[in-house]
Amino acid sequence: RMQPTFSVFITMNPGYAGRTELPDNLKALFRAVAMMVPDYALIGEIMLYSFGFETARDLARKMVVTFKLSSEQLSSQDHYDYGMRAVKSVLVAAGNLKRKFPEEDESILMLRAINDVNLAKFLAHDLPLFRGITSDLFPGVKLPPPDYKDLIRCLDVQIKKYNLQAVPYFIEKVIQLYEMIIVRHGLMIVGQPFSGKTNAIQVLAGALTQLASEGLMDENKVSTTTLNPKSVTMGQLYGSFDEVSHEWSDGVLAVSFRAFASMQNLERKWLIFDGPVDAIWIENMNTVLDDNKTLCLANSERIKR
Repeated sequence: RMQPTFSVFITMNPGYAGRTELPDNLKALFRAVAMMVPDYALIGEIMLYSFGFETARDLARKMVVTFKLSSEQLSSQDHYDYGMRAVKSVLVAAGNLKRKFPEEDESILMLRAINDVNLAKFLAHDLPLFRGITSDLFPGVKLPPPDYKDLIRCLDVQIKKYNLQAVPYFIEKVIQLYEMIIVRHGLMIVGQPFSGKTNAIQVLAGALTQLASEGLMDENKVSTTTLNPKSVTMGQLYGSFDEVSHEWSDGVLAVSFRAFASMQNLERKWLIFDGPVDAIWIENMNTVLDDNKTLCLANSERIKR
């Protein structure tokens, strides 16, 4: 007997790769509800007030206008995102900065959060346009340079260890990667082959581990696991049932994720997918990359990170 409070909700993204359309006879059993775009300014205002910002309304409006103007004026790229996820990342970054610097000017904190989350993903010809937008919306606000002297020193040591050159642009990109890791638990490094993506990860991991050993910047040791999601089948990646015995076998991702989730220490745990991204295998990572932070397997197991 079904409980009267039981309900089923289906969210649909029509035409999205990796998703299948509902059959018409099943679709007829559900009542369609069209969703409207949320009011980002109101959401931002409420979250900023909860973080302790006093000028939350003005700052939330400026943040939304920044994204609106960026979407209109900057070039169109696949990895540019001005939606709710980008807004949430800026708000989380602003909240972290407010807790760290409670007496700092709130406009400086918001501008710093917007830059930390967005600058890393913009192409070179879009950076002047974005800086022009933020300078118009935050007139007279000058950002003090962040204190990364210990991190830069450790980066130099790791760069020499890997027989690389300490090019300022490479160091800048590694620092931007570090700032993104602070505000997001999942991110993608995009670039041409041999552009230094893997080296940036390795150098940053070594630098953070060195900082942890020296007791600086409240950092922790980094543990990494790397796998190529396109080198194995979906069953070998996530796990599958045997067609004859119906016995469940874990995939390499499930084993690695469970091992990290069971570790009780404070180490940074990086699960690196070194390979091309497509909608087929990344689809099952949705619940890991959103606020649930949970890997859901086909055998109904849920692994919470």
